[in-house]
Amino acid sequence: MKRGDELEAVIEDLAVEGNSVARVEGLVVFSRGGVPGDRVKLRVKAMKKNFAEADLIGVIAPSEHRADPRCAHFGTCGGCAWQHIDYGAQREFKRRHVADALERLGGFAGLQVPLPLAADDPYFYRNKMEFSFGPMWRTPQEMAAAGPDAGPPPPALGLHIPGRYDRVLDLRECHLQSEASARIVNFVRSYALEKGLPVYSTITQQGYLRNLVIREARRTNERMVNLVTADERPAVMEDLTRRLLAEFPSVTTVVNNITARRSQVAVGERERVYHGSGRITERIGARSYSISANSFFQTNTLQAERLYDTALRFAGLRSPDTVYDLYSGTGTIALHVASSASRVIGIESVAAAVEDARRNARENGVSNCTFLLGDLNATLNSREATHIHPPDVVIVDPPRAGLHANVARKIVELSPRTIVYVSCNPATQARDLKIICNSGEYVIAAIQPVDMFPHTHHIENVVGLVKSFQ
Repeated sequence: MKRGDELEAVIEDLAVEGNSVARVEGLVVFSRGGVPGDRVKLRVKAMKKNFAEADLIGVIAPSEHRADPRCAHFGTCGGCAWQHIDYGAQREFKRRHVADALERLGGFAGLQVPLPLAADDPYFYRNKMEFSFGPMWRTPQEMAAAGPDAGPPPPALGLHIPGRYDRVLDLRECHLQSEASARIVNFVRSYALEKGLPVYSTITQQGYLRNLVIREARRTNERMVNLVTADERPAVMEDLTRRLLAEFPSVTTVVNNITARRSQVAVGERERVYHGSGRITERIGARSYSISANSFFQTNTLQAERLYDTALRFAGLRSPDTVYDLYSGTGTIALHVASSASRVIGIESVAAAVEDARRNARENGVSNCTFLLGDLNATLNSREATHIHPPDVVIVDPPRAGLHANVARKIVELSPRTIVYVSCNPATQARDLKIICNSGEYVIAAIQPVDMFPHTHHIENVVGLVKSFQ
């Protein structure tokens, strides 16, 4: 087998990052766009020591799990890489991914992993979308048709092509957020072209338009439009705001974030509000949350509630309990469980998130939550926390990198009755669970994946652990 060879193969499985897996003459071949059960035609593009990479160039016989993608941009845009897979099959593949991580990386054989909790609607589920301004992506065929004298690509507003941060797919539709969101994107693009507003370039550091961020509250129907720009142009923003509100009365606040940094992160160094409060309010369970343009908030409101309900159920809280919420962020989990415990202590290393958590507690009238700012290693050993209120239950929801080994061991040392581990990365979760369970103090009592991001390979997983001698 060599580069350029064309092969026939049957797709056998999906890999961790969503790639499809086939075996040809005993060699694993990775490609994108296949569905387990497909018979496909592949063209080898790279040979590695133990595997090959290939492009899928045709489907000879489709799998029973193959579905018709809803979006016209599917295959070019990377936002919904699994739209071609039946949603029920997506959940099964994700269940197997969790089970495989727990067995291979954690050494937990024979655990029963249920299907992920399904989204009511696998489309239009995101409450936040960040769109980028930039040079328009052209396919090789479009570039050839345009000819050598076509000039630079026109400006676009949409999402970056996977692996290409120098080009933007000019989205005309998107099924991730809402139909209203897609119309706002098209409106802002038309406005920018009409006014001749220049797109910012990180190379020349010239231009104005950087990002369009839309946030929507599913429970309150509030909507924020946030234009991220390289400099401040009040006349432009005032005119755009006026026209936006005339076209979209559902927009409750309009914000301009301004940043001159070369980084492509859609966060301003300063902010100016042109309409409304500069915030939207969303509800999860009994709590309301005030969300600013740059606040962190779970991007799938309805599934976040299911995630937190699962964590609460696994915690098995009793009214006298003290709960530690580690990596507490803006306090959503802490506030969700607060009414079932005596006190909740949240620990978070990001100062802005701690301030948001404290404000959310005040605005919800919750008095039994304390949020501490600090590194977990240091804070877990401080008198402010453990020497006063040792935990009965520990809930952890770390970033994708998971727990530091010292933190995992410290949690065991704290000896809570129950540990609940919420994770967006089953691989690092399995690694950390191995450390906790190898102590001999804890065993896995419950597992429940939650499908927060349909049509992607991402999966959240909640694991409950109890004392091994209970």
